[in-house]
Amino acid sequence: MMRLAGKVAFLAGATSGIGAETGRMFAREGAKVVIAGRRAAKGEAVAHEIGEAAIYVQMDVSEPEQVERAIGTAVSHFGKLNVLLNNAGGSSGADGPVTRGSLDEFWKKMKVDLFGTFLCSRFGIPELIKSGGGSVINMASMVGYGSTKGRDAYSASKGAVFTLTRTTAREYVADRVRVNAIAPAAVKTERILKMLETVPDAKAVTGAQVLGLIDLEEIAYAAVFLASDESRSITGQVLGIHAGFFE
Repeated sequence: MMRLAGKVAFLAGATSGIGAETGRMFAREGAKVVIAGRRAAKGEAVAHEIGEAAIYVQMDVSEPEQVERAIGTAVSHFGKLNVLLNNAGGSSGADGPVTRGSLDEFWKKMKVDLFGTFLCSRFGIPELIKSGGGSVINMASMVGYGSTKGRDAYSASKGAVFTLTRTTAREYVADRVRVNAIAPAAVKTERILKMLETVPDAKAVTGAQVLGLIDLEEIAYAAVFLASDESRSITGQVLGIHAGFFE
């Protein structure tokens, strides 16, 4: 039996990488999926690949009106919402220590990684409640524990996502809305692979992952579990997938 049969999932930041792979896996497990993100060509390609079980909606997670409209489109098209994946965000080479990192990069991380998660939850959770409850999955990062130097803006934003996960889990547990986070170490995304080629310190960080870089599908498997009824008693938790990278 498919683990997500009958569920509708909204995936923010799903035009490539972890989000796109999770969308594919959600659909294989029986869910209807909404691929949301800024890059229309890539998003439409992912939705087309998945087929009738998917639609693409263009959205910037940092713009409230766009988020509200995108979630409204999802509910209008599929009739309800059961799962929300907040995956938009990522680190970049413009980050750094607090004394040298780009100020623009700091606010970008806060606007996309943290505020984007906040906004999608703001407009998505009421729809989950209307459906009788559901699952919110926030994509955090191991750097949110403060385990990596030279990524202070990204670390701060993901640390805040940990806190937001716990507070929203407490706020909406009575509504049968579960809120959890996944905190990966370095995953084999295009961005990480490019960073390994261009950022000198990146190999030292990823080299600390004893089990190597994490495959995209490993994160998607975890998301399926948290989206499914198999995790119906789990809320307010951060699932670390660190490949042997211990602090």
